[in-house]
Amino acid sequence: MNVTEGRTAALALRKCLVGTWRRLNGVHPTRVLRWLRGGMLTMVCATAVVYLLVAIDGGQEITSAQRAATAVNDIDEAIAAAEEAGEALKEANTHQLELIGAGTTFANATARINTLVTAAAPGNAAGAAGRIQIQFVQGQLTTSLELTATAIRDYPRSGKSGVDAAGGALTASRLRDPETGREVPGTGGLVASLEDLKEMQSGGLSRHRDDGWLDPVQLWGFVNAPPLVMLALVLATTRVLARHFHRHVSPRLLWAFLLTAGVAVASAALTAWDEDRLTAHPTAGHPVTVTLALLVLVVAGVLNHLAYRSRLAEYRFPRP
Repeated sequence: MNVTEGRTAALALRKCLVGTWRRLNGVHPTRVLRWLRGGMLTMVCATAVVYLLVAIDGGQEITSAQRAATAVNDIDEAIAAAEEAGEALKEANTHQLELIGAGTTFANATARINTLVTAAAPGNAAGAAGRIQIQFVQGQLTTSLELTATAIRDYPRSGKSGVDAAGGALTASRLRDPETGREVPGTGGLVASLEDLKEMQSGGLSRHRDDGWLDPVQLWGFVNAPPLVMLALVLATTRVLARHFHRHVSPRLLWAFLLTAGVAVASAALTAWDEDRLTAHPTAGHPVTVTLALLVLVVAGVLNHLAYRSRLAEYRFPRP
């Protein structure tokens, strides 16, 4: 677009805006009040819709995040159980392993690992990579148990070396990159794999808590949009009434705005509070809370209608 075309477009836009402004100035004030009343009622309804979205979708997101947080805790306990199993196997290796086996502590610890990892699977927050890592950990646990059983069975021939190999499948450290010296993910024993899984799930949980309705910017932005529009409509109503009818705005209209804004702010505050606690039963989506919020919005809608009705009934025509 050259300079001439840009100037032509700007002049056309200016002409359109001026024409629209003149047409609006020619509209009868009572019709403007009806438009403002409709806009206010629309914003009350919009607040109700946004509140329901926050209460339902936000509640589901909080519940998912809570499951993910529980999964991270389960994996953390599984790491402790894997370390305990490694210590129990090391201790058993110093006694008559062919007679006593790996011991009760080892059996209980490995069983607890399997239970905790299985319990963490439904709360997976790392997507396909998380599911693959969970399957890898479960397979590594099975391999560790098989190596331990083989080491116990072959103890008279292999001695402590076979048990050391089985213990390495549990507690071996990660390999290091020879160039950078950094640990290589996906290597090492069961403890290292569980730590990798915990890191993946923690990262997924952090991303989940910053997405959707749990994102503070999106939450407060959407929730406060209808009240901000209502505030502009209240100011416009004040100007129309003062200019054409020489009247002040009705207190009912102010109460309607305050009630609507209160519901919007409360919905965002409760959702943020639920997200901070990661509660399994969000307060914002509780049936009692939703019912009270909708009742308050109904009252706001009635007050809004009554606020405009009295003015429209009394002043159908502007005063000279």
